[in-house]
Amino acid sequence: QVQLVESGGGLVQAGGSLRLSCVASGNIFSINVMGWYRQAPGKQRELVADITRSGITNYADSVKGRFTISRDNAKNTVYLQMNSLKPEDTAVYYCKLVRGPLGIDYWGQGTQVTVSS
Repeated sequence: QVQLVESGGGLVQAGGSLRLSCVASGNIFSINVMGWYRQAPGKQRELVADITRSGITNYADSVKGRFTISRDNAKNTVYLQMNSLKPEDTAVYYCKLVRGPLGIDYWGQGTQVTVSS
């Protein structure tokens, strides 16, 4: 079993910043990709950013230049630094981990990010 615990969400005004953290525990050998997804009300879950074990990053166009993903392999933790937040960034943010040669996905429970205008 793999457990993912997110933290750092909250309410912030437009233009503000938040930092999300996600700690993985349990059977966490061979972690490949770690990433962040988000889901706004009435919309599909979408990729925000992800990062490989070697540090290669990938971002959604909507967050490029504003969000930065990073990971600490020793702590099995992935971070998402979110700057210049906009009301359209409001969503539940989910951490995702891909593990092992079969590429099995694991998800966190989500953390709410609300950006007020």
